[in-house]
Amino acid sequence: MKSVKDTADAQLANRDTPPVVITSELRKVYRTGFWMNQQVVSLKSCSLTVYQGETFGLLGPNGAGKTTLLKLLLGIIRPTAGKGLLFGQPLGDHRIKQRIGYLSENPYLYEYLTGWEFLQLAAGLFQIPASVQRQRIPELLDLVGLSQADARKKQMRRYSKGMLQRVGMAQALINDPELIFLDEPMSGLDPIGRYRMREIILSLKAAGKTIFFNSHILSEVEQICDRIAILSQGELVCIGSLGELLGTDETYHVKGEGGDWAILKKWLPNIVFEPDASWHGILQGDYYDFLSSLRLMGGKIMAIHLSRQSLEEFFIQQISQQ
Repeated sequence: MKSVKDTADAQLANRDTPPVVITSELRKVYRTGFWMNQQVVSLKSCSLTVYQGETFGLLGPNGAGKTTLLKLLLGIIRPTAGKGLLFGQPLGDHRIKQRIGYLSENPYLYEYLTGWEFLQLAAGLFQIPASVQRQRIPELLDLVGLSQADARKKQMRRYSKGMLQRVGMAQALINDPELIFLDEPMSGLDPIGRYRMREIILSLKAAGKTIFFNSHILSEVEQICDRIAILSQGELVCIGSLGELLGTDETYHVKGEGGDWAILKKWLPNIVFEPDASWHGILQGDYYDFLSSLRLMGGKIMAIHLSRQSLEEFFIQQISQQ
């Protein structure tokens, strides 16, 4: 079975859009303890590529290394080993900051400013002229569904969680970035808030923006993303499009027992072996050829049906195997 790196390299070779984000064997180790003589590996040799105009979802349980990877890409922290490029420039290069937008999971906003004043402050940091601000700020407030009256008159300490997320998103877009990093953009939002955030991301996607985001809300990721990657314990365990990882509408979910495990893994790359010697997985290949191969291996089918896994099922399967 191909490694995650081999799969990423093959996808790179088959794309006709330029890469925007590239990491190669990126690694981050933190030193802890009183004497700083203990090491915690937060990210292990991560290699991935994100292409222009795609929406890329990074998934993983708490502590998997998602935020660490995001901070490395943004130049907030430096890697222990490996390298990365954004728009062809090394990570942390100040020349690319103008082309990037970022919304953190728990953004710190100046609570005694109004939303409008906060966006003016963010625009000033990018040296956006006042004439452009007067047009851009109302457009962004309309995009994120925040009324101009609230933005002008209400201090952000009086905002709800959803309103804070929306003004945070407007801030991330104030410079009209080409690449947008979102760290858990739907965290803490109610269903209406998640719907609005999803619609914002889809509108950015339709505008040709490149979006890289982390999320625990897998149903939203499944609706939005072109490709995903899963991190577990700092290690990249899989990467690909939803069709490649979950299968298509003509995908067979197979359960059986017996056979040669090494050969079965070639047919069912995401196979799960149970303690009772049975197994199940998603068939990758021709149904009839698989049955012939299984018969020669001495295995047998217990159940088979057309099925596309949900992202939640696939995610739990991948994490449980680590």
